[in-house]
Amino acid sequence: MTYALVRIRLLDLDSFAGATGLHPEVVRRLVALGLLDAAKGSRGELCFPLSQVAVAARIQRLHAGLSLNYAALGLVIDLLDRIAELETALRDRSRR
Repeated sequence: MTYALVRIRLLDLDSFAGATGLHPEVVRRLVALGLLDAAKGSRGELCFPLSQVAVAARIQRLHAGLSLNYAALGLVIDLLDRIAELETALRDRSRR
């Protein structure tokens, strides 16, 4: 069993939407597409860790810059994350 040393602050849907500038329905859609991680609160409402604000900003930049729909962005984000992992592995390997 593990215990958190710091309580993770969660934002409710409206607070998250306000912090990201996204409409709550768009936020729900991004959660349904698996682009944002959300937990269910005690009353079944969506709750978001603060780290998801940066994820939402990344999604918005890619959506605006590439003119892709949100569903296609999932693939782009997965590919970008994989490229970053491979670049890190290559840097670590070259240091040895």
